Amino acid sequence: MRNVERVSSLKSELLDIFMSMEVVEHQQRSRTAAQRNLRARRGIELHNEFKRLSQDIAPLPDAEDEMH
Repeated sequence: MRNVERVSSLKSELLDIFMSMEVVEHQQRSRTAAQRNLRARRGIELHNEFKRLSQDIAPLPDAEDEMH
């Protein structure tokens, strides 16, 4: 009976270790995904900023061109 208790205790410890490893891996995957999403969002924002700036500094039509 003592051996059964040891085996049961060992199984429980191994399960606890495995579950904690799974939690850590999940947290790392979540953190990596969040960082990737933030980089993508910032890339889109930068693209839109550059697009808006290039439109803002584009040469304005001359007054003479508008009259003709």
